[in-house]
Amino acid sequence: MKRNKKTTLIIALVLVFIIGLVGCTSAPKQGKDEEIKIAVVGPMTGDSAQYGQSFKRATELMASKVNEAGGVNGSPIKLEIVDDKNDAKEATNVAQKLVSDEKIVGVIGHFSSTASLAAAPIYQRAQLVELSPTSSHPEFTKQGTYMFRNVNTQAIEGPILADFAVNDLKKKKIAVIYVNDDWGITAKDNFIEAAEELGATITAEEAFIGGQTRDFAPTITKIKGTNPDLIFLAAMYSETGMIAQQLEQLNYDVDLLGTSSLNNDQLIKLAGAAVDGLYLTNNYFPGNPDEKVQEFIEDYKEAYGVEPDQFAAVAYDSLGMMIEALKTSGPDRVKLRDSLVDIKDYNGVTGKTTFNENRDVMKDMIIMQIKEGKFTLYR
Repeated sequence: MKRNKKTTLIIALVLVFIIGLVGCTSAPKQGKDEEIKIAVVGPMTGDSAQYGQSFKRATELMASKVNEAGGVNGSPIKLEIVDDKNDAKEATNVAQKLVSDEKIVGVIGHFSSTASLAAAPIYQRAQLVELSPTSSHPEFTKQGTYMFRNVNTQAIEGPILADFAVNDLKKKKIAVIYVNDDWGITAKDNFIEAAEELGATITAEEAFIGGQTRDFAPTITKIKGTNPDLIFLAAMYSETGMIAQQLEQLNYDVDLLGTSSLNNDQLIKLAGAAVDGLYLTNNYFPGNPDEKVQEFIEDYKEAYGVEPDQFAAVAYDSLGMMIEALKTSGPDRVKLRDSLVDIKDYNGVTGKTTFNENRDVMKDMIIMQIKEGKFTLYR
C-alpha cells in the first residue's frame, strides 16, 4: 500500500514537471516591447539594384517614423533587408529562408513579377503575406490568398498606354521592344492587344534578354526597316537607356513610350539627352502639392540626399499599409492577411488605396515626359 502511494506521488510530480516544461517551451506571446519583424526583399545588387535600394530606403524611412511614434501597439518594427538579385531561383531560396523564421510576420517584395511569381507558392504554403509594391503580372495574386500588390496590373496599364499612343499622340504604326521575361511578355501582350483594337498596326516585336543584351543595333536596324512612328518599350531603365543611346548613335529619331518601370533618375543619368522626349505612365508625381507627398519627399531627401522615385513611393505605402493592418491583427501571419484584406482608402503618397476581392489595387495613372533632363507631368 505504501509502495502504491509512493508510485502515485512520483507520477504526479512527473506530470507537473512535464506540464511546466511544455509551458516554458511553447511559442511566447508577443510582448509589448518585442520587435515585429518584416522582411523587405528586392534586387539590392546587380543591374536592377536601383529599384531594390528604393525599396530599402523607403521602408527604412517608414519604419523609423513609426518607431519614433511608439511602434505598433508599443512594439518596434524591425526590418530584415534581403537581396534576391532579381533572380527567380534566388527568390525561391530567399522565400524558403524567410518562411522558416517564425518571427517574420510579413514580406514587402519582391520587385519583379518573375521573382514574385517564383516565390509565391512558398509564401502561400507557409501562410506568410507577400505584398509586392511593383509586381504587375496579372497572374501574381492568383497564386494564392496571401499575395497582395500595390501597383496596377499590366492588364490595366497596357490599355492606358495604348490609348495614349493612338488617341493622344496619333500614332498608328508602332514597333515594340520587350524584355523576354514574365513581366515583359505580359506588358507587351496587353499593350499590343489594346493598340490593335484601337486601329494601330504593330510593325515589329523584338525581344531581348534582360541583364545580357547590350548591343541593340541589330534590333534597331530591323525596326527601322518597318518605318514605325513610335517604339513602345517594355523594359527597365538600364536597357532603355542603352536603346535610347544606340538610337541616337544610329541617327534614328523616333518617339519612345514606356511603362512606369522607367520612372527612375538613373535612366536620365545613364542616357542623358538620348531619353529626352520619352513618354511614360506613373502613379506618383513629386510635384503633387499634397502635404503628405511633400513631407515624404523632404524626409527622404534629408535622410538619403536624393529625391524618392515611384518605386520608393509604392514601397513606402506598402509598408504603411502592412503596419496599419498590424495594429488590428498583431504579429500573427494569418490574422495579418485577414486584416490587410480589410484595408480601405489607405491615404498614402501614391493616393488612396483599397484592395479588391483579388487583393489587387486600382490606382489612377498619370502621363509623364522627360524634358531637359527631368521627369515632367504631361497630363
